[in-house]
Amino acid sequence: MVTPEGSPVQGPLGLLAKAAWQILLAAGIASLALGIVVFAWPRETLLVVGVLFGLYLLVIGVVQLAAAFGTHVTTALRVMAFISGAICVLLGLLCFRSAVQSLLLLGLWIGIGWLFRGITQLAAAASDPLMPARGWQAFAGVANTLAGVLLMVWPVGSIAALTVLAGCWLVILGVIEVATAIQVRGRAKRIPSGM
Repeated sequence: MVTPEGSPVQGPLGLLAKAAWQILLAAGIASLALGIVVFAWPRETLLVVGVLFGLYLLVIGVVQLAAAFGTHVTTALRVMAFISGAICVLLGLLCFRSAVQSLLLLGLWIGIGWLFRGITQLAAAASDPLMPARGWQAFAGVANTLAGVLLMVWPVGSIAALTVLAGCWLVILGVIEVATAIQVRGRAKRIPSGM
């Protein structure tokens, strides 16, 4: 990364900014890839999708747990990020127990995870007016919350419908996360040298 003056961003703030956009970009690409896989083989790989969602929830949960301990935000937001991350990790592990029996409950698990993640994103966007990509984060928070409620109310009217819905949401989430990563990277370039 280089500042407008041409000097590289250094120090812990520069390293954190560089890592933040790269993690967001990786999460966005992972979401897009998983969404495409879901669309390509909705019925044939339903069991694999259950395992992939388990992996996805584990990764997102670990990222949220790391964010809960590594950010300088209010205690309430840290607690929400911790709860959201812990639930995602727990739900991800539960997906590996029995893929066949847990497909019906997978909709509920994903719904709960998305609901908590959406609430966390909304709270973060509402409380920090200087947040990079604040509008995208608020939109993602609303969309995550609505998707979570929908999955909890109608967990699996049809397994295929859940798969397609999850695939749609993963593609949307991936695009949002990639766009956010690009905006965070742009802002990270403006961090003064030596901070």
